[in-house]
Amino acid sequence: MRFFLFLFTPFLLNSQTDFTNQDSLRGTLNSNRTWWDVVKYEITLQPDFATKTIQGKNEILIKKTGIKSLLQLDLHKALSVDSIYLGSSKRMSFTRDNNIILIDLSKVEFTEEDFFKLIVYYSGKPKEAVKAPWDGGWIFTKDEKGRPWMTVACQELGASSWFPCKDHQSDESDYGAVITVIAPDSLVVVANGEFRESSYLDVNVSKLKATTWVVNNPINNYNIVPYIGKYVNFNEVYNGEKGFLKCNYWVLDYELEKAKMQFKEVPKMLKCFEYWFGPYPFYEDGYKIVQAPYLGMEHQSAIAYGNKFQNGYLGKSLSDSDYGLKWDFILVHESGHEWFGNSITSKDIADMWIHESFTNYSETIFTDCIYGVQAGNEYEIGLRHLIKNDKPIIGNYGVNDQGSGDMYYKGSNMVHIIRQLVNDDERFRQLLRGLNRTFYHRTVTSQDIEQYIIKFSNLDLTKLFDQYLRTTQIPLLEYKIENNQLLYHWVDCVQGFDLKIRLENGNWIFPSENWNILDQSINKIEDFKPDANFFIKLRKIL
Repeated sequence: MRFFLFLFTPFLLNSQTDFTNQDSLRGTLNSNRTWWDVVKYEITLQPDFATKTIQGKNEILIKKTGIKSLLQLDLHKALSVDSIYLGSSKRMSFTRDNNIILIDLSKVEFTEEDFFKLIVYYSGKPKEAVKAPWDGGWIFTKDEKGRPWMTVACQELGASSWFPCKDHQSDESDYGAVITVIAPDSLVVVANGEFRESSYLDVNVSKLKATTWVVNNPINNYNIVPYIGKYVNFNEVYNGEKGFLKCNYWVLDYELEKAKMQFKEVPKMLKCFEYWFGPYPFYEDGYKIVQAPYLGMEHQSAIAYGNKFQNGYLGKSLSDSDYGLKWDFILVHESGHEWFGNSITSKDIADMWIHESFTNYSETIFTDCIYGVQAGNEYEIGLRHLIKNDKPIIGNYGVNDQGSGDMYYKGSNMVHIIRQLVNDDERFRQLLRGLNRTFYHRTVTSQDIEQYIIKFSNLDLTKLFDQYLRTTQIPLLEYKIENNQLLYHWVDCVQGFDLKIRLENGNWIFPSENWNILDQSINKIEDFKPDANFFIKLRKIL
């Protein structure tokens, strides 16, 4: 059925068709990926600032879940695989296909526990980011005092750009990760999770120190990130829904006072988000903000921050409303991802709206918390000028393809419509908390989220999701006066679109594709005014 729907309704499909074999190998769960599950990553890395190279190893604890065959690991072709071991001693042969490593385990006898460990040693010159975080890769730069500053941003590029892994969002490392970075002792290493230890290496030429951080919760590959620079730390404890949450802030030494002032809004933001979304999802790993040499990213428990300690988005409001200048965009948006994106994660990046639409709406929620419902409404409505309607929000499945950037602003306006339809903010709050409770630390599909919302709200939102997620059309409500009656109907919609909407006077109308007669007293055609909180188009027919 879906095949014919796509075939005869082209606006329901992202039209890109020039996907490569590498897109499929990265984006699909083929037989070389589905028979095993990542349990834990233990990454040891030594970057070299002078040569812009890295060398490292990844110890991957794996659980066998099916009939074994070839095992596919992902690692960008710019990096060499030096050797691979099964356990600590058995050296394995392998083949490469550009960014893919294939290891033949068909003849290996496993224990009854069906757990085994692969150790991959690798090295090389990773891709450097041109404009992080959008064009991802390693960042070898200097701070304002000319000192080395290194990190990585790799959401779209993939974590396989700097360490070997199963580079697919559906398989998070179930028991977290251990990140050890070897760097000069003049620099500080920060990473996800909790600090474990630092120790000096026995070297003759320079003083190198190994610093280890431990992630206790499941984590996306692209969220695993080390930061290396002249960091200093300050901290506080937030008394939250699950107890005391350690909040740590790591910034360059000369930015300390600015950061102390700017990050004062963190506790009220956490209070707002916990109220609306449920407990912060990673109490065991703490909450961190880490200054980065790029704008920002939602790295789990170690959020990258580069908004220059100012409100807005680099000092500007993304919304036509000035409320976007009243708080720090990167602080709020990237923190919202801890719930949507990091705890609840899409299996396929085609469904990244689950991350971005709800997180974008967290900005509206925060504005609502601090300045009231009307302020939140104005902020959300003010984002619509950024919507492009260039292609559907949901991308093509199985080929590592994200859909339109409209997953941010159009997607959040769709969430705002759902809030209006629920028509009860306490009920809507419980819907958001229910999502986070039901899908806590889970990977999901769009259908999982859509069906949960439909069932919880007791509203048939099927056509709404199809319209806003799978087409580029904005519903158009046409209306006219005919024989002293006001008539209205939907056009530019999926078949059967039946979104009800509220008028400014508080009354509800129920348009369909057929002309409907307004059964209310309207003295003038100009009085037919849909509530602006519904993201639709309106056209009067004369």
